[in-house]
Amino acid sequence: MSDDPGAVAGVAPAEADASWYALAPAEVAAELKVDPAGGLSTGEAQQRLQEYGPNALAAAKQEPVWKRFFKHYQDYMQIVLVVAALVSLLIAEYGTAIGLALLTLFNAWLGYHQEGKAEEAAASLGQMMKAMAKVRRDGDVVELPAEQIVPGDIVVVDAGDRVPADGRIILAATLQIEEGALTGESVAVEKDTETIGRHDVGIGDRLNMAFMNTNVTRGHGEILVTTTGMGSEVGHIAHMLSGQKVEKTPLTKQVDRLTIFIIIAALFAFIAIVVMGLASGESFAVLFGIGVALAVGSIPDALPAVVTTILSVGSVNMAKKNAIMKVLPAVETLGSTSAINSDKTGTLTLNQMTVREITTVQHHYTVSGEGYSFDGQIQRTTGDAERDLDYVMFSCALCNDSDINDGEVVGDPTEAALYVLAQKGGVDVREFRRNNPRVASVPFDSDYKFMATFHRMPGADGRPVIRAYVKGAPDVLLSRSSFGRMPGGHAERLTDEMRGKVLAENDRIASQGRRVLALAQREFDPATFQPSGDLMALMQDLEISALVGEVDPPRAEAVAAIAKAKHAGIRVRMITGDHAVTAAAIADELGIRGRAVTGAEFAAMSDAEADSQVDGIGVIARVAPEHKVRLVEVLKRKGNIVAMTGDGVNDAPAIAAADIGIAMGITGTDVAKGAAKMILADDNFATIVAAVEEGRLVYDNLQKFIRIQVANLFMFILAFIGSSAFAIAGTALLSPAQVLWIHMAIVAPIGAVMGLDLATPGIMDRKPRPFNQPILVRSMMVRLFVVGLFMAAATLILVQIGKTTYGSLEIGQTMAVVGLGLMNIFVALNLRYPTESAFGPATVSNPKLLWAFAWAVLGSMLITQMKVMQDLFGTLPLTGQQWLLCLVPGVVLLFLGELFKIILRARQSKGQAAVSAPPVPA
Repeated sequence: MSDDPGAVAGVAPAEADASWYALAPAEVAAELKVDPAGGLSTGEAQQRLQEYGPNALAAAKQEPVWKRFFKHYQDYMQIVLVVAALVSLLIAEYGTAIGLALLTLFNAWLGYHQEGKAEEAAASLGQMMKAMAKVRRDGDVVELPAEQIVPGDIVVVDAGDRVPADGRIILAATLQIEEGALTGESVAVEKDTETIGRHDVGIGDRLNMAFMNTNVTRGHGEILVTTTGMGSEVGHIAHMLSGQKVEKTPLTKQVDRLTIFIIIAALFAFIAIVVMGLASGESFAVLFGIGVALAVGSIPDALPAVVTTILSVGSVNMAKKNAIMKVLPAVETLGSTSAINSDKTGTLTLNQMTVREITTVQHHYTVSGEGYSFDGQIQRTTGDAERDLDYVMFSCALCNDSDINDGEVVGDPTEAALYVLAQKGGVDVREFRRNNPRVASVPFDSDYKFMATFHRMPGADGRPVIRAYVKGAPDVLLSRSSFGRMPGGHAERLTDEMRGKVLAENDRIASQGRRVLALAQREFDPATFQPSGDLMALMQDLEISALVGEVDPPRAEAVAAIAKAKHAGIRVRMITGDHAVTAAAIADELGIRGRAVTGAEFAAMSDAEADSQVDGIGVIARVAPEHKVRLVEVLKRKGNIVAMTGDGVNDAPAIAAADIGIAMGITGTDVAKGAAKMILADDNFATIVAAVEEGRLVYDNLQKFIRIQVANLFMFILAFIGSSAFAIAGTALLSPAQVLWIHMAIVAPIGAVMGLDLATPGIMDRKPRPFNQPILVRSMMVRLFVVGLFMAAATLILVQIGKTTYGSLEIGQTMAVVGLGLMNIFVALNLRYPTESAFGPATVSNPKLLWAFAWAVLGSMLITQMKVMQDLFGTLPLTGQQWLLCLVPGVVLLFLGELFKIILRARQSKGQAAVSAPPVPA
């Protein structure tokens, strides 16, 4: 595709950047050379189809399967496994080599099948286009595949239709379009044909435009297609999505750095052994074999498998909590999250309009319950007792075109909220409608902003009347009303003071971010009423009865989840297509702090301004896709690990740009799901916080596994170098088989079980770790070096005792192997919780870890007592005294570790006391 933006498929180069909303319908028709009354001719449409291409989104180019598979061998962890397999072949450890090779295949297969790719997101965008559309061609309306629509076509849409392409609305009869998937706005937009006389108007405010893949919820309209395919707003998002670079997760980067460190350390040990051995006259062949064995023992070749297993188990646990992970490393990334940008509608809120309050002339009521459930109560908060609210409930039930079936809404969500209110008020809406059928109606229109229905009903005196129920904009209905409904059922003429109170109440409700509707009614004599007459003329001298405040309510569990996230040091921001006032009110209810700005205001900030102000921003309203992407970039630039939630097409670029993109499983579009690394099966923000906790557990356990691996890395290197330097056993401190026994049979099982350990207490009381913090901080690395040094020294002492006291290097090697097996038990107890005592109840909280310790003891017995094991690993039986000597280093190590933890806890308590202490008066 050309780099020229004017060459985007579906847009004529001259008009690629045209602000169609700023042109009158006649001007748009002239630009596109079409007569709206007849539409394009078949021949002209075919010519334009050749010129602009099909009305479809460009499919991403698929890589060959083999290339996608072997791409997973670029990871450092995989490279380590491959190298370990090769060196295992060199030392004739064929079983190990085969096992490692199979492990690399498993890792590559797992990554190939579990990682979502950007091209899949683009492909799902294309799937959304498989639809039919009603198009005027050659003067007739015909149904055509949406792919055949071209600029200049006249598309006819009705309620229930999906808009097939971007276009200028040239006819709108009570036309409403739900654009949430594109703009994020929770309420359907009323469309008109009026020209907008300014430029740089946001998508959500282009009321005379319709956009591809949005849904018509009400009315009838005609759209003059201006852009198709990749030139549409959805196409623009597809461009942004394809341009997002897939970055490695923070965990992957950290494991890469650790792996490089381990490789360098092992290579240093290998070179040191060879050089020192050659200097002492040993043969290169023997030195090479020992050096390779040391390198294999030093490199934690179980690291990729254990990392994959830890992440897989975390992924399964998250799935049980309704968080579906598509990319394994993202499990840990979520645990590191410091900023969550959450879509409002459906995630923080129910995405179900709900009436919260009712105001009549002399009363105010609050309404409980949420969404489209009929459970809830209406409670009076001001005014004297009133007999009933039938006059309000009848309006809600009858002046209403919506229906609700088992919680599913058919029709407009705003009307559905009134339907629910009537049910809560004791009206069986369906039965009531059957008993009071509609005899005439004035449909809603954005020009006059109200709707009216007429019904034959008994009047107050029992005689039949034609009663009109009206709902609409408060200012409009108030201007058409002469009376107010008073307690007791009588009407009273409205005074200027009463009108002022109604307007003030309207402003009060609206200032809380609620949508306000007014209800009114009027009665007519059945003898003179003409259903086919001029009904609009009758819409005067109305009796205004109530104001109703609706809102998409916050999820109750989201409030608690946001508070928990705040306690854990995670900043939550709300992103929405709604107006700033509405968004700010909802944010306040949710406990989200920070000022509300519009997307346009955020876009107008320079990078420096955005960086300095973003910490004070809690809400961004009326956002476009590029605003969301910029927010992600700003937060990442400031060192945050960013999670981004969303459900619509407009959310996909930001979801892809975030460290952890989260899509809604219920309301989410295929595009959002394709771009995400995690999918919320229940569309619930609280699930994100639960998944964060699981992610922190995963990282915590991964650290436990790596600690014991690195401690043994230092031990092997220091022990072999020390053996040569102090002439204890030269380079023959341990045989290659003995090295692999400690490495594979002792360290790997204990480390693997620690990697699947239970949660550390207080895991959600910590602040998120810095994004650039290594998986092992410097203080921990020093601590591990000291532990490794102690283990190496103990190993050399045991070998020396075997040589001098018992006169046998083989006994010394056997004591060293057993001693290392037992020491690793105490190392695990020391390093499992870096500051908590090993003598607490947490030590016995994980039975699997106790079994791993038992195996270390049993394995040490087997390798010394069984003849076949003795021959295989070059060991000898040990006496009780020798076993006691092997146990001593581990006990000493545990004692020193406990002493260090006591000092560490004392320092921490002293530091916390210093921080919390009041200032000393001067």
